[in-house]
Amino acid sequence: MTQYDVVVIGAGAAGLHCAATAAARGRSVLVLDHAKQAGKKILISGGGRCNFTNMYTSPENFISANPHFCKSALSRYTQWDFIALVERHGIAYHEKTLGQLFCNESAKDIVAMLMNECSKYGARVQLRTSVTGISSVATGYKIETDQGDISAEKLVVACGGLSMPKLGATPLGYQLAEQFGHRVLPVRAGLVPFTLHDADKERYAELSGLAVDSVASNQRASFKEAMLFTHRGLSGPSVLQISSYWLPGEPVQMDLLPGTDLFAELTTLRQQRPRSLLRTVLQQWLPKRLVQAFSDQYQWPDHNLADCSNALLQQVASTINNWTIRPNGTEGYRTAEVTLGGVDTDEVSSKTMQSKLQPGLYFIGEVLDVTGWLGGYNFQWAWSSAYAAGQDA
Repeated sequence: MTQYDVVVIGAGAAGLHCAATAAARGRSVLVLDHAKQAGKKILISGGGRCNFTNMYTSPENFISANPHFCKSALSRYTQWDFIALVERHGIAYHEKTLGQLFCNESAKDIVAMLMNECSKYGARVQLRTSVTGISSVATGYKIETDQGDISAEKLVVACGGLSMPKLGATPLGYQLAEQFGHRVLPVRAGLVPFTLHDADKERYAELSGLAVDSVASNQRASFKEAMLFTHRGLSGPSVLQISSYWLPGEPVQMDLLPGTDLFAELTTLRQQRPRSLLRTVLQQWLPKRLVQAFSDQYQWPDHNLADCSNALLQQVASTINNWTIRPNGTEGYRTAEVTLGGVDTDEVSSKTMQSKLQPGLYFIGEVLDVTGWLGGYNFQWAWSSAYAAGQDA
C-alpha cells in the first residue's frame, strides 16, 4: 500500500493549492480526483478567463452560519498573496469591474500555475481515480480507490459542493464529513438564475437577452449590477448575487433605474415637454422592448405627459423603481456557481481547517459552510482555506 503524509481528495482550486502548500513544507502529497482533467471548474469560470480573486475581499463578502469563521484564513492568506503568486508565474491579468481580477488570456493559465506549483514541490496529482472508501486507522487514514489502496497520515477533503454536476460534482465531501460525525448544514444552489412562473415567463419571453442596470434587493441584502432577461427567467450579476440570499416563495425587488427618482423626473418633464408621449419619454431610460412589455402588462395609456395624472406617473415610477417579482424557483445546481451550506464550521478549526472531531481530517473550499459573493470571492476562499490547511497538514 502506497504511503503519503497527506492525501487531498479533489483536484480543484482548493485541493491543488493546498497540495502545493503542504508539499512546499516537505510533506509527501497525493491529490486524487475522479475527473480526466484537473481544475475543471477553474477552466470554465469567468467566461474561460477565471475571475481568480477580488481586490476588495473581506469577511463581509461571505455567507455562513458562523460569519466569523472565515476571518482567520482570509487574513493569513490574502488576495494580495495570491496576486503575487500569479505575478511570479508571469500571468497577465486585468480588473474588470468592482475589483474582479481576470486572466488576460485564459483560465488555463491558472490551472497550469497550480499544476506547476505542485510539480515544483513534488506533490503528485492522480486523475481518473475514484475513491471507494475511507477508514480511520492507527497511522491515519486508509483510502480505498479503484486504482488500489493508499495510506495517509492526514486527509484533506477538497471535493467541492453540488454545483455544476456536468463537471463531475458529487456529494462525496458531505458523505465523508457525516461518516466522521460532522454535521452538514442544509445545502442549496447559490449564485444561480431565477426561473419565473409560467405567466411571467410568457409575459417577458420577448425580452430574452435584454440586459438592464438594476438594484436587486430583499430584506437581507442589496446588489447593484446588471440584470438579464432569459427565456426561463432572470439572470445577470445582480440576480445571481441576490439568489444566495433568497428563500423559496419570497419576492425580490428590482430597481430598474438605480439612482433615478423617476416620479420626480416625469413630473419635471411634464412641465417642460407636455406634448411628449409617456412611452417615448420612458425610452430615454429603458429599452423600447421593456417599456412596451410593461405598458402592455400594466395597461399604461399612450398619453401625452400633459394628460398623465400624478397617480399614473406615480404608478409608472413605482413599477420601474420598485419592480417586484416573485420567482418560481432557481435553475438549481445545473447552472449554480456555488453550493450554499455544507460542513458546519463550528466543528472545524478556523485557523487550520482541521476537524475538531477527527484528528488529521481537514475540510477546505466549497464543501464548508462558507459561500462568497459573485466576483472572485469563492476562489479567494479556496486559496485562503487551502493555505491554512496546507500549512498544518
